[in-house]
Amino acid sequence: MKQLITLTFFLLTFNLFAQKDCEYSVNVTDSLGTYKSTKEIMISEKNFAGTASYIFFSLAQTDGLPTLNVQMIKKSKDFTKANCFDKNSKLYIQLSNGKIVTLIHIDQESCGTLIRDDKGFDNRVNTGIFMFMKDNFEDLKKSPISMIRIKYLTDTEDYVLKREFTSELDNKVYRPDNYFIENIKCVE
Repeated sequence: MKQLITLTFFLLTFNLFAQKDCEYSVNVTDSLGTYKSTKEIMISEKNFAGTASYIFFSLAQTDGLPTLNVQMIKKSKDFTKANCFDKNSKLYIQLSNGKIVTLIHIDQESCGTLIRDDKGFDNRVNTGIFMFMKDNFEDLKKSPISMIRIKYLTDTEDYVLKREFTSELDNKVYRPDNYFIENIKCVE
């Protein structure tokens, strides 16, 4: 019995310390309120025929309101079309358990910025801020992501997420399917 109690205590202690700590890129409290944002994590990377696209997620909390910041970067020597976010834009997250979680874009139009680099590539950078609906936090904590769908002002794009990939951009290993399981606690 004593061994069972010791084993249980060890496993519980190991579990507590094995959980990933929250890493914030911003954590500010001032007279206007509080704001904190997790570091950006790459969720998707596509490289094909001289065109690359990247999607990064970060979670933020502004005065207790959690949001998901989505940054998209498209890089090409050809023209890259602008996909705009507006008040009707949505982010659909399909979980491995079959449920679909919907996030709503804030009421702010954004078509991104086009930047030409010194190698002749056009880089389109667009950021969207999505709000969680009241009831979808619990599902995101429990089930991995299998796919995301982004509804823009005039277009819709689907992204099937890999369980794990090594980025060609920075050679880091990313596990996008567990993004919310590992990070949502940082903005609760």
